[in-house]
Amino acid sequence: MTSTASSTFDLPALMADLHDLELITDPTQITKLSSDCYYFSPVLHPLLSDKRGDLVVRAANEPEVLRVAEACVRHRVPLTVRGAGTGNYGQCMPLSGGVILDLTRMQTVKWIKPGVACVEPGVKLAAIDKQAHKIGWEIRMAPSTYRTATIGGFIAGGSGGVGSITYGQLRDRGNLLALRVVTMEAQPRVIELRGDDVQKANHAYGTNGIITELEIPLAPAYAWAEAIVTFPDFMAAARFGQALAHSDGLIKKLVTVCADPIPTYFTALRSVIPTHHHAVLVMIAECCLEPFRELIKEWSGHLCYEKTAQEAAKGVTLMEYSWNHTTLHARCVDASLTYLQTLFPADPDLKLVEQMYHHYGEEVMMHLEFARAMGTMHPIGLQVVRYTTAERLNQIITEHEAQGAVIFNPHTYILEDGGMKTVDPEQLAFKEQVDPYGLLNPGKMRAWWERAGHG
Repeated sequence: MTSTASSTFDLPALMADLHDLELITDPTQITKLSSDCYYFSPVLHPLLSDKRGDLVVRAANEPEVLRVAEACVRHRVPLTVRGAGTGNYGQCMPLSGGVILDLTRMQTVKWIKPGVACVEPGVKLAAIDKQAHKIGWEIRMAPSTYRTATIGGFIAGGSGGVGSITYGQLRDRGNLLALRVVTMEAQPRVIELRGDDVQKANHAYGTNGIITELEIPLAPAYAWAEAIVTFPDFMAAARFGQALAHSDGLIKKLVTVCADPIPTYFTALRSVIPTHHHAVLVMIAECCLEPFRELIKEWSGHLCYEKTAQEAAKGVTLMEYSWNHTTLHARCVDASLTYLQTLFPADPDLKLVEQMYHHYGEEVMMHLEFARAMGTMHPIGLQVVRYTTAERLNQIITEHEAQGAVIFNPHTYILEDGGMKTVDPEQLAFKEQVDPYGLLNPGKMRAWWERAGHG
């Protein structure tokens, strides 16, 4: 792999051009602000542990972003955009040094109206919800890092999360309404993308323009109660989770299934989850609790934990034991653990889930999130893996794919090799237009460096 960005540049000249902006030169701070949660992957850790920028710039508004972009193009300095750095794949880690553009100061919620919010990229997802709740709305979906993640980082690096059981994935039409992006041309411009054009910069790791404003759709806000239902048999837990996911009359935000021993990694929940049981973590509208209990009874589940919405709003929520936070809790107990991201087929019998659960046992501990993908409800696996070698991990991935599962590989920082799987010609064409020198997060988009025959 080669990068079109220069590996040498005049840093003092760049800093002189930007002297009146907030510049961070302290090496410790630069190292911290050059990293995300890449260490979840034992494959990525040795590849990225020494990657850091040369300078951090904290922009406070769009005019400052334009100035940074212009200066970086003038001096041919790579630029990597950063939010809160809560991603797991090295998306915001600079492979070629240069400037880290931190957008966490851009925290303005510009306006909110029924169904839509207009925000700057550095606004935390929880802060958007706090404002939206005042008029009875909330964000549609969020990662488990909801309290700390920024909306710009989620759109640039995320794909779905809590709420996807109802609203699908970020790339589904209607889940992102508009973007303003700053280009990296000799004379940077601001481009507004609306409708399907948002896909040119959606989930592009910041390689296709610097996002300075977003319009996102909102959902009606519900009072979300929380519950944990346990089963002595894993497939009973998985089938209950699927039955709940398909219960259209029950309004839910989260259905997480964790096979034993994963619940033992949830330190704060150990006292409520019976030993050697499999747990289903649920966020459900309070108005649906009575029929929800009937479903539990039908499936012979044990309701071991329940909180009203008011109680759940205090302290840590079950959201923070789901999606990638499940892996985080496991790694807090055993740092050698890692994970996979698997789209299992939509199957009423969950045959492949059952096959893989029994085949791998505790080497690949089953963790399912039920979510809509491509218009259909699917069990999405974020299995917790007992890592031994990269070769064994690749073998596990290959075996899943051979059986019809789709692996969204969390052990690569290349855009197309992780979630996308294929080159997006529209994103490549847009990058050629807005980043002709290849300065934005170089080395992350395979299509860019393969287009000229680089390998």
